[in-house]
Amino acid sequence: KRVMMDLTEISCATMGESDNVMREMKIEKLVLNISAGESGDRVTRAAKVLQQLTDQEPVFSRARYTVRSFGIRRNEKIACHVTVRGDKAKEIISKGLAVKEFELKRRNFSGNGNWGFGISEHIDLGIKYDPNAGIYGMDFYVVMKRAGDRVSKRKLRVGKVGQRQRIGKEESIAWFEKVWNEDFAKVLN
Repeated sequence: KRVMMDLTEISCATMGESDNVMREMKIEKLVLNISAGESGDRVTRAAKVLQQLTDQEPVFSRARYTVRSFGIRRNEKIACHVTVRGDKAKEIISKGLAVKEFELKRRNFSGNGNWGFGISEHIDLGIKYDPNAGIYGMDFYVVMKRAGDRVSKRKLRVGKVGQRQRIGKEESIAWFEKVWNEDFAKVLN
């Protein structure tokens, strides 16, 4: 038994950070948001734009309280968003980063490794311009994760994710530059 245990310890010790599957970072989800700022027809047209882009049904966000100067009332639909996962998310992120020329600033990355950016015109993503719909800007927000993250989110026996397993800002920046390396991705100060 002792010899067998020594062999597993040696193999774990020689295995570097790059070989450790538990340390691998990946995209958990992409959240696309269009804030129309007013209710009615403008929000429904924004929802159609998101549906064209993702082939998913968007969800409407409501105003938390009344702001007279903006002309919105409480519980009025003022924005829509959609959550995309998997390969489709990475494809949409690539389109969005192409609009930004694969350059992000350090302030686009949060302390827990998530990152986001915005574009001012949705037609830059390759969607055909529709004069009835108009032009909308949208926010991209990417949530990163590592294996074992479910421990903190499950219903039974909830645990904490260790400090070493959490994703930091610098790790996320390094991952971003490595993954989109062929497109000369860089993070500016």
